[in-house]
Amino acid sequence: MRVAIVLGVAALLLYGPADADYSQREDVRAYMDELVSDHGFEKAELTAIFREARHKPGIVEAMSRPAERALKWYEYRRIFIQDSRIDQGVAFWTENEASLDSAAERFAVAPEYIVAIIGVETRFGRIMGSHRVLDALSTLAFDYPPRAKFFRNELTEFLLLAHEEGRSVETMKGSYAGAMGYGQFIPSSYRNYAVDFDDDGLRDIWTNTADAIGSVANYFAEHGWRAAEDVALKVDVADSQQADAAVLRGLDLNRTVGELRALGVEAPGLNAAEAAALVRMELEDGAEYWMALHNFHVITRYNRSQMYALAVHQLSQAIKARRQAQLAAAHLNATDSASR
Repeated sequence: MRVAIVLGVAALLLYGPADADYSQREDVRAYMDELVSDHGFEKAELTAIFREARHKPGIVEAMSRPAERALKWYEYRRIFIQDSRIDQGVAFWTENEASLDSAAERFAVAPEYIVAIIGVETRFGRIMGSHRVLDALSTLAFDYPPRAKFFRNELTEFLLLAHEEGRSVETMKGSYAGAMGYGQFIPSSYRNYAVDFDDDGLRDIWTNTADAIGSVANYFAEHGWRAAEDVALKVDVADSQQADAAVLRGLDLNRTVGELRALGVEAPGLNAAEAAALVRMELEDGAEYWMALHNFHVITRYNRSQMYALAVHQLSQAIKARRQAQLAAAHLNATDSASR
């Protein structure tokens, strides 16, 4: 407890007091002038907005906190591939079947992956964040130097989207990093990829599941999702040492299927010229290997992590399998009842 208090005080001393009036700060005034010049905002409106913005030291502490021990795959997987989350995913699919079918038809993205993204990001809308986005982005844009440039850009995007959508900047809420809605879109993603999927004149990713579903599907489509193609395949390797030397260290697919076959990776049924990568995932008692394909890479555009992409893939398949089993059981019961 004492260490946490010391860290909190240090963060406040380094990044500014919680009661600071952002509208009176010279750096914020210069930023407001840029918004007036570049985007046509009214200075008085911006002054009123930043007078209401609040510095949140807890957000700075969360961003500044030393990274915890990196999770192994088997630990990371346990967080997202759970019976409760799978059941919630099946229920979400059932409740939103029409929107998911429409999104699959329009954007050519499989429903199970849309459902899985929303399940990983917010547990199907149960955990969307309680911070005012204005406070989060103002704090990070002006009081968190390590990533100030990025968050200042997101703050600009946020103010623009508020104007475009006719929304109050004071009421929109999200994560401590400014991500919003069912799919946790940052403001730039909202402006570029959110869609009004039910044609009601609003792009509402907070309370409208149709818009949230369509927006996730559009994000995938815009990043090159290929319909009916695999995401990743679990593979066997002939020589683990040789395979480990070929394991992907970054995110971009760095091999072809043929090159991996030549290294002893078993990949039947795939085109030798197809771009691919070998991914190694730690288990409690060893490791497993996966061949990552184009759609795996697309998922990493949503969150830049191999483990995230594989968790989305596995959750999608678990939800799809359980839903199919439940539908089959319901059909069997209905058939039995009709035959009596």
